[in-house]
Amino acid sequence: MMSYAVEVDGLRVVRGGREVVRELAFQVPRGSVVGLLGPSGCGKTTLMRAVVGVQIVAGGSVTVLGHPAGSRALRRRVGYATQNPALYADLSVRENLRYFAAVLGAPRTDPDRVIEEVGLGDARDQAATALSGGQLHRASLAIALLGAPELLVLDEPTVGLDPVLRAELWELFHELAAREATLLISSHVMDEAARCERLLFMREGRLLADDTPDALRARTGTQDLEDAFLRVIQGQETAA
Repeated sequence: MMSYAVEVDGLRVVRGGREVVRELAFQVPRGSVVGLLGPSGCGKTTLMRAVVGVQIVAGGSVTVLGHPAGSRALRRRVGYATQNPALYADLSVRENLRYFAAVLGAPRTDPDRVIEEVGLGDARDQAATALSGGQLHRASLAIALLGAPELLVLDEPTVGLDPVLRAELWELFHELAAREATLLISSHVMDEAARCERLLFMREGRLLADDTPDALRARTGTQDLEDAFLRVIQGQETAA
């Protein structure tokens, strides 16, 4: 079995004539929960689109589960939840999930399973238009979970959620990793960094850190990960 779920080498992305992802290189171990962190606009979403295979790249390579990103062989093996939930407004939560399950060829029992996993049991029969922002994000996550994908790429899945639900979802993420799924999760909220096994920290399209939380704390001489990231940035600026 391959050691890495994702391998990125020399990745460059140019949008609007500007290089927004610059020579990125990293690996995501299988069965891990990896956090992709950094300020808004640093290139996190663009990188995730490249991993899923829907982003035109200017150079480098992205290999996912042993195949080039976006390969036909990956369609049922990769789950992707975007920042902007994509559901049919006139369908209920359950109807949306049944539709996407049929498209993916997921088991008929999957919609009910994922509804419970993301805590939408009380809203299963509500139309998408009646859902709150947090419920919409959970419904989008539920779609990504259909079919038990080997790799989950989740773009800010906890945005707009209350602290209790955020904690519950992070428990779910680690349960999925224990079942041998791999999760790449983006966030701009630094207190979520400690919940990850490994951290990728981006700024202005570059990768500034690729390490475990404990190693980053030791490297920067601080116990606070936000302070650790600030010290990494300061070190990069000094070096420049």
